[in-house]
Amino acid sequence: MSTFSGRTGGHRPAVAGPSPAVRFLERRSTITAALAVVAVVGVTDVVLLAGPDRGRGAIVGPGGATGLASSDGRLAGPRVVAPGGRVRIVARGVRVPARVQEQVGGRWVARGEPITTDGGATRFRIRSTTGSAPLRAVGADGRVSGRLDVPVRALRLLAVGDINLSPAPLGSVAGTDAAAPWRSVGPRLRGADIAFGNLETAVSTRGTAEAKQFTFRTSPAALRTMRKRSGIDVVNLANNHTGDFGRQATTDTLRHVADNGIVAVGAGRDEDDAHRPRIVRRLGLKVAFVGFSTVEPSDFRAGPSTPGIAWATPEAVRTAVRRAAAEADVVIATFHWGIELARTPTDQSAQLARTAILAGATAVIGGHPHVLQPAIGVGKDRLIAYSLGNFVFPSHSPATADSGILQLRLGAGKVLSHAFFPATIRGATPVLRPGPPDPSPSIPTSPAPAPPAPAPTPGVPVPAPVAPTPAAPTAAAPATPAAPATPTAPAAAATPATGPSAAAGP
Repeated sequence: MSTFSGRTGGHRPAVAGPSPAVRFLERRSTITAALAVVAVVGVTDVVLLAGPDRGRGAIVGPGGATGLASSDGRLAGPRVVAPGGRVRIVARGVRVPARVQEQVGGRWVARGEPITTDGGATRFRIRSTTGSAPLRAVGADGRVSGRLDVPVRALRLLAVGDINLSPAPLGSVAGTDAAAPWRSVGPRLRGADIAFGNLETAVSTRGTAEAKQFTFRTSPAALRTMRKRSGIDVVNLANNHTGDFGRQATTDTLRHVADNGIVAVGAGRDEDDAHRPRIVRRLGLKVAFVGFSTVEPSDFRAGPSTPGIAWATPEAVRTAVRRAAAEADVVIATFHWGIELARTPTDQSAQLARTAILAGATAVIGGHPHVLQPAIGVGKDRLIAYSLGNFVFPSHSPATADSGILQLRLGAGKVLSHAFFPATIRGATPVLRPGPPDPSPSIPTSPAPAPPAPAPTPGVPVPAPVAPTPAAPTAAAPATPAAPATPTAPAAAATPATGPSAAAGP
């Protein structure tokens, strides 16, 4: 839409503006300069800032009422950044050396190293936590570039429980339609910045089944469909089914997961690789994942020169999490632990979770019990979700069919908020329930067992768990004694499923 100004009563102003041809040449010059900035940045994930020529969206005018003269300088940066995320800001058309400034609390604060070349860049962490981060550059001549407003929002991590795409021995997950399990939940998962799940199956056409009650093997085609339909970015392989068809199939699983652009955590070509943190970069943050299992068979564990899973010991967890915390801004520690169908965590699970938190984990996400267990807030900005239950998994009781998606909103080193989108598994397909998410899944109706106090580590503060209080009922997850447990209504408030039909496999 064109906007016309300077007219009164339909008459043209006394002084005519530039001719259409001149305006066209001016606009072409501005576009050419903007494209030059893109070429300097070398990436596509940028927003552009024009100088005195104001544009739209994130493009605004020069420094404003600061008493400083404006320049023709322009800045380029990311389209969006998480709180505490790192940004790379490029400046062009500013007298060097120039300093980029961020407006914090009404004051302009110098950020990053000086830019010493035209088209040069500087990197720093954003201090703004919500809305946008106003940025500008001040040249050596004291003139101010146009202002760049970089949107700031939390990184959205969505996490789900057990995923089993194997057609046997519990019956076909989706018949001949491998996309069926993802129709309800796929759109929400694809909207995440990072989507995570526990892949509880080998992905291979080779190998011989191990001598155990349940063995699961998935075709590479089913994994490709999962990736396409769900957008899942990271999978935990530290569980008691990755090795179901031997080490050759474990190697195949690692390869197929990587070939589909998915990051595998908790397993590797040898012990060191299995324990190595995997880092995913989003919104200016480095998010590290580590994974461990405590569930037999223990001979699935990786050896010094053999592929397998990462086995959980306090020292192994402490070492891996500390390494991850040294390399990344956010650390997600995932565990396969606990007792099937138990609605509260074991003492071992609580101790390992506490070990991970003390070592620097931002959040702990668990699985294996096939039912939901409580999620507990730790301190002001960390979370332990002991079990997310089943997700795409054949479920034969109300307890094992109770499922959902955990959402964590993350900033650097912090869980800013969390919510739970409840779902019900029908056969093996999770179907989201209507209504808003539960905004407080970390507050159970009955407290989980308190983690035993570990020996203090010199120089490491011990965070205190948040005291749980009863949660108010919501439309999405009514808190009634007969309701299946969700993270806001854990096992203590519901009757555990019993009998052979409740078991969904180890």
